[in-house]
Amino acid sequence: MNVDKSKVVSVYSIRNFKFLGFALGRGKNGVYIRAHAKSLKKVKAKLKELTSRSQGRNVRQVMENVKVYICGWLGYFGIADMKNTMQRWDEWLRQRFRVYIWKQWKVPSARIRNLIKLGIPKHYAYKWGYAKAYWNVAGSPILTRSITNERLARAGYYSLSGRYESLHLCD
Repeated sequence: MNVDKSKVVSVYSIRNFKFLGFALGRGKNGVYIRAHAKSLKKVKAKLKELTSRSQGRNVRQVMENVKVYICGWLGYFGIADMKNTMQRWDEWLRQRFRVYIWKQWKVPSARIRNLIKLGIPKHYAYKWGYAKAYWNVAGSPILTRSITNERLARAGYYSLSGRYESLHLCD
């Protein structure tokens, strides 16, 4: 008998109760199923690995790899209540892809040229083209206006919150 797995605890105990990656929560509407914190931590680490900006792959291929992984993960954990988590992760993942694209543009001249192609005025493109803080630039109004959510979706971005909500249409 495994002593770590065989014990008596409250099913509402956040840290102590984990069954097949799930835990139970208690809210104003009663009891609900949620993904355990360890499961969420594990999937976020895998998403970080998949979207690592040092891969040297086309961003569309990286998006496809993330899509395959997320489809499987949500297929299993989709029954859990985690709408807010999926919305936060969606925003985080879109910013990671903007960082990935920004880093692939490499040199300031390519960044400036691409920003101008995407409709950013020249003076803003020159101002931001030399910025090196990848995460800060990806969250800036310049990249969120040029690499919009719609453009990411056309490139193959797979929305976590959209997929999660489509799984919960029956609720």
